[in-house]
Amino acid sequence: MLEMLHFLGGLGLLMRDVVKELFTGRFYWKLLVEQIYQIGMRSMPLILITAISIGMVMSLQFGLGLEKFGGKLYIPKLLAVTILREMGPVFTSLMLAARVSAGIASEIGSMVVTQQIDAIRALGTSPIRKIVIPRVLACLITLPILVSFANVVGNLGGLIVGAVELNLDPQFYLLKVLTTSSIQDYLSGFGKTFFFSIFISVPACYFGLTVKNGTKEVGIATTKAVVVSSIMIVVGDFFLSKLFWIVEKMI
Repeated sequence: MLEMLHFLGGLGLLMRDVVKELFTGRFYWKLLVEQIYQIGMRSMPLILITAISIGMVMSLQFGLGLEKFGGKLYIPKLLAVTILREMGPVFTSLMLAARVSAGIASEIGSMVVTQQIDAIRALGTSPIRKIVIPRVLACLITLPILVSFANVVGNLGGLIVGAVELNLDPQFYLLKVLTTSSIQDYLSGFGKTFFFSIFISVPACYFGLTVKNGTKEVGIATTKAVVVSSIMIVVGDFFLSKLFWIVEKMI
């Protein structure tokens, strides 16, 4: 319990420093562009493979289940809403957390162990501004874009299985996806990505910066970053879904 409170307090203080230093002092655009490439572009193949696999599996499972009741015609709507609201944002965020959280925590932890962070401070530069802010902003920029691609590719995977395995007309499938999916479905999933970006980047930076006792702790910090980010995404998804559902009802 004390460890969890210590973690939450440290996370809050790190977020405070990020927000404070984001609007003051020099901004390192070159580092931001580099992190966008490392986090976004290099994660694209993993995200696309995951998305098309999920779309194909879900289409097959929905098809085999609904075929008994003559409900194959509802597969496009069910799949599109499920991917847009839940599967697209959540699975993309989990894949990014597995890849990016580990990388960020190990990289920053290694910099702490080799005293590069102390060297940055000695040169009069803030480690928050030079190391943490580019990674947090890169996650905030790239994750919504990756989720948008994952939504399209996931539905494309469902379309392929629907046409090949379930004998659904591709034009009918595409028309049902476009006519039954609403902007609320897309925005509900898209809005979660900004919270998931924070859940991925900030804990990873925190665990990397808190490494103290040599290289052994770098591995421990990496494991903690991935586990905590994944748990925060899964648990946060429920509360964010509830929040967006309440907002939709009010609108």
